[in-house]
Amino acid sequence: MSTFGTTRHHSPAVQNYSNRDRVTNYHTALFRRLTWDGTVPLEIRVDPKELPANSERGLECYYIQAPRVSYLPLLMPEIRRFFNELVFDETAAMELKDDEWWFETAEGTLLKWHWPIGLIYDNHSISLSTKPSSSRSSSKPASLRLTLHLASPPNDKLLLAPTPEACKIAFMGQLKEADFIRWGNTKRITGLKQQEQDGLWEGIKEHNFDDYWRVASKVTPTTGSHRAQSPGPPPSSASMHTRPPSADPAGPSERDGAYNVRSVPVRLYLSDGPVMQDLVPPLLEDGTPHTLRHYLTSHLPLLFPPQPPAPPPSRSNPHPRPPPVQDLAYPLIQGIPAPLESEMAWLGACLAGADGWVNICVGLRT
Repeated sequence: MSTFGTTRHHSPAVQNYSNRDRVTNYHTALFRRLTWDGTVPLEIRVDPKELPANSERGLECYYIQAPRVSYLPLLMPEIRRFFNELVFDETAAMELKDDEWWFETAEGTLLKWHWPIGLIYDNHSISLSTKPSSSRSSSKPASLRLTLHLASPPNDKLLLAPTPEACKIAFMGQLKEADFIRWGNTKRITGLKQQEQDGLWEGIKEHNFDDYWRVASKVTPTTGSHRAQSPGPPPSSASMHTRPPSADPAGPSERDGAYNVRSVPVRLYLSDGPVMQDLVPPLLEDGTPHTLRHYLTSHLPLLFPPQPPAPPPSRSNPHPRPPPVQDLAYPLIQGIPAPLESEMAWLGACLAGADGWVNICVGLRT
């Protein structure tokens, strides 16, 4: 999964519209499924200074393969059950208060409850890219090591209570903000029935792809019909998720297309730096697709230098190419080093998080 089919091709050939749309919808569903099924390894260890007396010290570490789209508060019942049953004695387990538990990385970085687990993992990965080579392993980190504290949470820095309900409220707020950035209003989200809105969170909570996308397909843009042609999927693959009404054989509605949104909801994460957010139109002023390279070059020109012009043609070189540019960083989206030719509109439709945002973590090349 190292490359994406993200470039639009305007072919003069007359093509079957409904078949083209079915192929496009299949590829969209495929990337959404791959994103949804992504997991990250977590190693959770109780702070040894906070272990209650009579705890089983040989088992104070818990390992879990967590869904990227999930959130730490949703993992707490499973984590609590493990430690209560195998580590803490019965008396200590009754005295501990769940609302006082909090996490930080092994390096001492406080974790944000309202960030998706995948974003926490990616942000930690890029922070390692800034460390001296002597302090980093030659291979990529296999797991994110977390320290679980059992008391004295820094509530002034956590921002949110460590509860699923507080996380749900933050999640729905992110969805509405993304909806407004895309369409200029929140009618698509607020127009959903309460049961449907709750169903979005239930899909995250239960990690149910079909339940989530049954509703999310009503508010998420389609990738449009201007895609490159490729062999169609087998008939059984067309049901990878419940397709929105706009994805029937008649073709997607243009107004629902990813290239017709006002802006793509994008956030840019730098190691130990502020989170950057800006309006990202799907198309440039000349009508060409807004690519990831153009976006990063305009925001981080020192890390992603602009492409210099090609030298003038000569007899020996009638078709000169621009000199190569060495990027000093790389973009990480959903745990994948994304190709810089990826189009922002496509990323917004296929690789956005469950909250509707395209989270781009920028790591430094070594």
